[in-house]
Amino acid sequence: MTETLIILGIDPGLANTGWGVIEQRGAKKRALAYGCITTKAGVHIIERLEHIYDEMLAIIDRYKPAELGIEAIFFGSNAKSALTTGQASGAVLIAAAKSRLKVGEYSPTQIKQVMVGQGRAEKQQVQYMVKAMLGLDHDPTPDHSSDALAVALCHAKLRGLC
Repeated sequence: MTETLIILGIDPGLANTGWGVIEQRGAKKRALAYGCITTKAGVHIIERLEHIYDEMLAIIDRYKPAELGIEAIFFGSNAKSALTTGQASGAVLIAAAKSRLKVGEYSPTQIKQVMVGQGRAEKQQVQYMVKAMLGLDHDPTPDHSSDALAVALCHAKLRGLC
């Protein structure tokens, strides 16, 4: 009998945290659910992080993943964006720790390499592969949820290597 594994993928962000849940049964993978946790600008950061944390706990409780993959923070030219993304990532990781999930963290380059075979792939190429690998008849929207599904698929591929 083939083992079934539920994986939660996360594309962290303070304004939008994408999430995607996949089921892996042997080599077969399918999307169970995906979405985006949105917080509003102008709301105190503590309340925004609490909302991400609470929503993440609800998603974990509903879908019961055993493992979580999360996109690592990219420190580009916008330090403020990296900081707030890191804070959102922290809220997600605390929820994962509280839920005793095994966690893998992947760089954008790793995710693109796994999904497309090239670390500098375009966003549209990754989205196409998410749709193809999960047998979806539509592009997952918003983009943050598509990115989260890519993270879950990357985790499924690399989970024994991290």
